[in-house]
Amino acid sequence: MFRFRLAIVIVVSFGFVLSLGIALYWGSNEVARYFQHSQTAYETFDDYEQLSQEAYRHFKQRMDRLITANPNSETGVESSKRRLFDAMHELRDSAVKTPSKDGASEEWTNKPAELEKVAHLTAFLEASEYRFEEVERLRLQGKLTTAVQALAKFTEEEIDGKFQPLIDAAIEAEREKAKKAKQELEVLVERSRWTAILASLTAALFSLVSGILLLRAFKKPIEALMKGTDEIASGNLEYRIALDSRDEFAYLASHFNQMAKELEVQQDKLREGRAVLEKRVAERTSELNLLNQELKRMDNARREFLADISHELRTPITVIRGEAEVTLRGQDRDADEYKDALQRIVELSMQLGKYVNDLLFLARADTANLQFEWNKVDLADLVASSVEDFQVMAEEYSIAVSLDAPASPLWVRGDKQRLRQVLFILGENACRYSKPLGHIAVALWRDGKQACFSLTDQGIGIPAGDLERIFERHFRSSNAQHSRDDGSGLGLPMAKSILQAHGGQIAVRSVENSGSTFTVTLPLLTVA
Repeated sequence: MFRFRLAIVIVVSFGFVLSLGIALYWGSNEVARYFQHSQTAYETFDDYEQLSQEAYRHFKQRMDRLITANPNSETGVESSKRRLFDAMHELRDSAVKTPSKDGASEEWTNKPAELEKVAHLTAFLEASEYRFEEVERLRLQGKLTTAVQALAKFTEEEIDGKFQPLIDAAIEAEREKAKKAKQELEVLVERSRWTAILASLTAALFSLVSGILLLRAFKKPIEALMKGTDEIASGNLEYRIALDSRDEFAYLASHFNQMAKELEVQQDKLREGRAVLEKRVAERTSELNLLNQELKRMDNARREFLADISHELRTPITVIRGEAEVTLRGQDRDADEYKDALQRIVELSMQLGKYVNDLLFLARADTANLQFEWNKVDLADLVASSVEDFQVMAEEYSIAVSLDAPASPLWVRGDKQRLRQVLFILGENACRYSKPLGHIAVALWRDGKQACFSLTDQGIGIPAGDLERIFERHFRSSNAQHSRDDGSGLGLPMAKSILQAHGGQIAVRSVENSGSTFTVTLPLLTVA
């Protein structure tokens, strides 16, 4: 995994830094140790030099006092003696106090040999004082020649033969120690420098290689994730990030894909909800439009109803008033004339009442306020009794009427009087617009779950251009207007409204000057 690889790089890098720090710490300790050795060697060297100088100064003071016998030199001898022994004590203290170092060579840690050399020098100096004292006694005894000879012998044998080689060897040893410490310090510094260079190069090389490998492993998933975010931001929720690794980036990509999937599902739900909402709004809008159209239609019907009343009632009312006024203006009329006038007024009033009833019926039909008495009706019996009424009207016009109906009942659900009214409208129109000596054929039959009734006349017929409008209120075909002028154009619209309330239909086929056929269909009542 990427975290594991990154942790390895961090641990190894930390190891390099720690190793370099340890190496530098060790090198600094070694440098300090060798520097301390060198410093100690130089200090010891200085102590031996100081001891040598003080010893020779003291020897010179002694010799001068013996040779010159100057009593003032006593002060100088005591002073040089004191400085000599101070230098000796300082050298002895330095040798005693110098600690041994762990890991140092035997040359640096051989304290007994160092103390032995100091002891030899101390013994020599103490012995030299004894010899000088002997020479001093010989001088004081007047044996000057013997004292000089003893002093020369001491100088040659002891000072030059023993002390000088001893002090020179010690100084040379300390010089070699200092030189060796300096060389070792230079070697250590060079080694530390190369160690630091190699460690730095190794760390840099490792950092470069690991950085390149991490960058290569990091570049592809990052580019894939960036492309995925761009696609999602642009609205492409179907895009999925494909990573074949098992690291954190693959985990992130899988969660990213899951998020995109959930967003897509939510967007689909929102789209579906918006579509449903738009559909419902469209349905409600359509319903409102239909209701608005229905309101407009009802308003138009109301206006037409008022216009029909004002138009159609004006003439009968005017005629009635005219008849009454003419009758009242006449003086001393016969009773028969009054009866005739009243008879005409009665007829006009009956015509007016019939027309008002028709208008009210159609107005109620338009507002769905028709009142029906629903019952089980035998349509065969109803058609048979209605045909008898047709025959009475047909005799006035010398028209024959025939009936073709089944003997078994045809039951329908409806208002018997309203259905009789439909049959009467159709029969009356057939009688009024048929030619004399014509024939009206009435037929009734069953068609599946429907009862069918047809009425065919041999009258004036209906022009083809007027067939689609004959069920409109107050519409009369052109040949009907020429044939009779007493129609109101309300019968067929009334028949259609009654049949629609019963779940039925009415249709017409007609040829001008050849007759018409009206066909009525009603749903049969299922009889258990």
